[in-house]
Order: sequence, then structure tokens, then C-alpha cells
Amino acid sequence: MDIDATLLGILACPQDKGPLLLVGDELLYNPRLRRAYPIENGIPVLLIDEARDVSAEEHEALLARSRENPDQSGIDSVG
Repeated sequence: MDIDATLLGILACPQDKGPLLLVGDELLYNPRLRRAYPIENGIPVLLIDEARDVSAEEHEALLARSRENPDQSGIDSVG
């Protein structure tokens, strides 16, 4: 299930209030803090306690995946 573009445009990281990247249909990613927020049943779970830290290797992989689908890469362009 795709997240609506309008919804993507207003979602922000609950920790730093900055924009997020959509990675596939499984998570929203904050590359500044290297935190990944899950998407469960098409609903973003933007709770700080539910986010997970991302390693340097996974960070690079998530950035690459978000760039593979520029129409779905969300709200922020990192690069």
C-alpha cells in the first residue's frame, strides 16, 4: 500500500521535526539522525520509542533504495 503524497508532504520526524524519506513501503527514514520508523499495514508509526537506530552500512543502503524510486522517495532529498 502506497502512502499518499499529501500525507508524505506533512509527515515529519517526531524527534527533530525534519523531513523523512520513504523507503519502499516498509519504513520512513531520517538520515540526519539515522533513525528508521516502521510502516505497519500502511500506517506510519512515528513514535520515538518504536524507531530503530541504523548502522552506517544500512544508512547507505536505505539512501540508495530511497533514490531508486524518486516518485516515492518522499519529502527530502539527501545527497
